Formats: sequence, C-alpha cells, structure tokens
Amino acid sequence: MPTAHTDQGIVRIRSAQNVPQTMEKLEQLFRAHGLTIFARIDFSGDAAREGLTMRPEQMLIFGNPKSGTPLMQQAPTVGLDLPLKALVWEDDQGATWVGYNTPDYITQRHGLPSAMSANLAGAIPLLQQTSE
Repeated sequence: MPTAHTDQGIVRIRSAQNVPQTMEKLEQLFRAHGLTIFARIDFSGDAAREGLTMRPEQMLIFGNPKSGTPLMQQAPTVGLDLPLKALVWEDDQGATWVGYNTPDYITQRHGLPSAMSANLAGAIPLLQQTSE
C-alpha cells in the first residue's frame, strides 16, 4: 500500500519520483486508459516567469466525459470539481506528493447519490501507481 494520508476529502500519496517524472507517469497512465488530459499547469514554472520562487508544483486536469457528464446533469455545480485534478508537489523535505479529491467528497459536496462516486473512482488505481 502506498504511503497515503486522507484529510478533509484530500488524499495525499507519496510518489517514488520527482514532480516532472510523476506528471509524465500520470499522463502516460491516463492516456493508456482512455482518459482525456485537458490541461497541465506548472505553478512553479509560472511563478519563476514572474520572478518568484516556489518548490516544484504542477497540476494535471483530466477526466472522461462519459463518467463526469452524468454527475453534472444531476448537479451542475459538480462542474466546480470536474474535470478531475491531480496536484503534484515537492514538500520542504524534498519528497514528492500526489493529491486528489476523493470521489465521496465530490459527491457529498454536491448532494449526489453516493453510488455516483463510482463514476469518479476509475482513476484512483492509476494515481496510486505513482508510489511505485
């Protein structure tokens, strides 16, 4: 089992690789499993372009419209949390972490039936592979 922590609907998994390598691994896994990559945001790169410094931190925005659309049809506000996001960052000890919202958090937040969490759970095993 990966080193993971869950707090307030956020799962944090320690990655075995650095931020860029973890992001590449996630992109490859997601594409190989038919997920769409909507965007990749390099927060630390954007900060550096503005003359600011921060530890490496990037976000991958991804999903599958077949899974997400039924949730948004039920509760349009779920679009605030979809597409799904994986945040990858380096902590002050040099460890890399992957964070994401739990499916239950998203469905509860928007008052959706708990069974709809299954629509969001498909990426979890892929996210967990970053600990390998």
